Amino acid sequence: MIDFTSLYDANIDNLFAFGSRFTTDREMLKDCIHDVFVKLFTKREALTNVCNLESYLYISLRNRINDEYRRNVHLCDNEINDRSMRMIAENEEYYAERMERHMALTSSMEKFFGKLSPRQRQIITLYYIEERKYDDICRIMGINYQSVRNLMHRSISRLREYAAQMEAAV
Repeated sequence: MIDFTSLYDANIDNLFAFGSRFTTDREMLKDCIHDVFVKLFTKREALTNVCNLESYLYISLRNRINDEYRRNVHLCDNEINDRSMRMIAENEEYYAERMERHMALTSSMEKFFGKLSPRQRQIITLYYIEERKYDDICRIMGINYQSVRNLMHRSISRLREYAAQMEAAV
């Protein structure tokens, strides 16, 4: 069962940033995001086979924004030409490919991150996710400054090794 509140809270900011690439109309964007979550809630039983819910949200939002533009924009036939349609299609294709690459990279990084030791994961999280300084990390982890730097170096080196192994396999 999906916890919709957590799902909404975890993705709302990223969805808004993503949707802002397609439109500057903030109110329409908010409505589209809410429509996506309403649709997700109402069709939750039919969506049990969705593998990557986050990806589903991004694609649904992009499609919802496009639907909204199609409904609200009344262009005369002579204003629509092949060039503008090609540009729209290329833009959609570009963002779809970019989203796929982002999802693949995120998935790989999660796998690599899972292979690190708990202390390595903790230091990476503190430094890169929480944006803590080394002095703060020393206090939090209870180790001296040089140990923090050494652990950070080993953690980054390990991540690089995993990435190199993945590239060699591909």
